[in-house]
Amino acid sequence: MKIGTPLSHNSTQVLLLGSGELGKEFALEALRLGIEVIAVDNYQFAPAQQVAQRFYVIDMKDGSQIKNIVYREKPDFIVPEIEAIDTDVLLELEEEGFNVVPCAKAVKYTMDRIGIRRLAAEELGLKTSKYRFASDLESYKKAVKEIGLPVVVKPVMSSSGKGQSIVRKEEEIDEAFFYAQRNARGKGNAVIIEEFIDFDFEITLLTVRTKEQGTLFCEPIGHVQVDGDYQESWQPQPMTETALKRAKEMAKAITDALGGYGIFGCEFFVKEDEVWFSEVSPRPHDTGMVTMITQNMSEFEIHLRAILGLPMDIKLISPGASHCFHAKGFGVAPRYEGIEKALSIPDTTVKIFGKPTTRPRRRMGITLATADTVDEARKKAKEAALKIKVIES
Repeated sequence: MKIGTPLSHNSTQVLLLGSGELGKEFALEALRLGIEVIAVDNYQFAPAQQVAQRFYVIDMKDGSQIKNIVYREKPDFIVPEIEAIDTDVLLELEEEGFNVVPCAKAVKYTMDRIGIRRLAAEELGLKTSKYRFASDLESYKKAVKEIGLPVVVKPVMSSSGKGQSIVRKEEEIDEAFFYAQRNARGKGNAVIIEEFIDFDFEITLLTVRTKEQGTLFCEPIGHVQVDGDYQESWQPQPMTETALKRAKEMAKAITDALGGYGIFGCEFFVKEDEVWFSEVSPRPHDTGMVTMITQNMSEFEIHLRAILGLPMDIKLISPGASHCFHAKGFGVAPRYEGIEKALSIPDTTVKIFGKPTTRPRRRMGITLATADTVDEARKKAKEAALKIKVIES
């Protein structure tokens, strides 16, 4: 692997499609290796745009706009960071010889819950919850009745829990359908109705496909979600050897089927020794931000090394946890208070994403903490997060 000089005739370029907090951390890792970063998003001054050499603001659901930038920049790697992208144009670009990470097939499949669930359950035979798909209210109600309450309802195209809800009562059925449709990303308005699994905990198993070292795994990450959106995570999540072995087998099966090189966030429900496949993302995972403090290399550095074909040796260096802090209202150019109080807690750090605007419940940053045990780290991270106030202007 040869890396050129940024902003020169021989630069090695990464085109980042999506410039949120995950993209920002990935961009920083790329910059440290002398890679030129072009950050793209649908709004100006997104976090990764603030650190990239240059950026564009486009509608990433419009394939012609993506193509215009790709043809202009001719990047060595096209790295999607979010799901809300015209994935068909990525297939076309890959056929033309551009390098989509991990590959266009993986990006397209994982944006579409219909495709990924059928691949996992019907083609690969992985254990999943019972599920149905529906595009209209009548077929949706029929599916809910067939599966039985409680159920989980999600848009077939979404990310970070957008549009997801748990239906426990009859009177919640209709609203869940319309909520999912309102919050869908991409094309189409279908929803997936899933059996509610009575699990002990859920995990993200960061799974790395490499050119020379085969498939590698990080230690399992436990996490808590509220309305489908991650609130806190910790590593390692204690689990039985049998359950971990099953999760790794399932993660390898699904990532091998998707192909390409890079890190995948594979999500599972776990109850004792039983494991159910839930979802997979072909990129660094929000729950994996905890690796910035727990591992010798973060998920972002791992993703970059896997893309470039560089060797890696992943190690857990300490139990640790992350905890999010959010905005409460709408605003522009927010301010942050209480940082000195948060950082007064030993072995704790703060990451502010730098998002230019706020809205209710928007994730604006995280706290990270290490300790001798996961429980202690979770307490410290939460305590630090509660000390930070987001002041909307």
